[in-house]
Amino acid sequence: MSFLEVSNITKSFGDTEVLKGISFTMERGQVLAIIGSSGSGKTTLLRCLNFLETADGGTIRLGGDTLFDAQNDRRISDSELRARRLRFGLVFQSFNLFPQYSVLRNVTLAKELLLRDEGHLSRAERRRRLDEIDEQARALLKRVGLEAKYANYPCELSGGQQQRVAIARALALNPDILCFDEPTSALDPELTIEVLKVIRGLISSDRTMIVVTHEMNFASSVADHVIFMADGVIEEEGTPEQVFGSPRSPKTRAFLQRPDN
Repeated sequence: MSFLEVSNITKSFGDTEVLKGISFTMERGQVLAIIGSSGSGKTTLLRCLNFLETADGGTIRLGGDTLFDAQNDRRISDSELRARRLRFGLVFQSFNLFPQYSVLRNVTLAKELLLRDEGHLSRAERRRRLDEIDEQARALLKRVGLEAKYANYPCELSGGQQQRVAIARALALNPDILCFDEPTSALDPELTIEVLKVIRGLISSDRTMIVVTHEMNFASSVADHVIFMADGVIEEEGTPEQVFGSPRSPKTRAFLQRPDN
């Protein structure tokens, strides 16, 4: 059994069919790169995996657990929805940091809110856990090269620094799968390099990652598997060598030959 099993995911917005039956699998520790033109359905697929959108059809299984089954049509409670979302960390292309909070608070906030839901803790235990959350957040900021910026606010950071804070925030919840949605699309070339370096440094045998990206060189060098999406379907998939070196689909070849790729 694969670590992640996505089967026949469909999603429409009104009369527009955005995902037309997406199926793929991943093993633990793999890096999957998803490429394709704007409007191909890449971001919608990530949002369905993260339960920011609800798919119309299909199933999602992770680590042997069924997280979503459209045929089992029942209302998901807010607490269950939060639990499912916690299994996928998502780094947005537009950072989505809280401007009113410091860098450190942006990283610690989600875990602090989860701790608040544990009403049975003693005051001493709660204080110990808060100190632990703070310590872990500082370690993550150090890992992404921002330990000196913990007291700054997002408006005081460059775009690349803000995206690195967003990566630390996603890591803080220790998700099963870390997802990136075009993490460098809002950055200039110099800042793109620094963010891609951080992402590259996160790759390990036990970290599973899905990266939606327009950086073809990056995708070909870090991914174990590549999916090319077009018009809401998986047009082609395979190893980086297969997809980038000898694509079978005319649509894939046309996409890779575009000047901006």
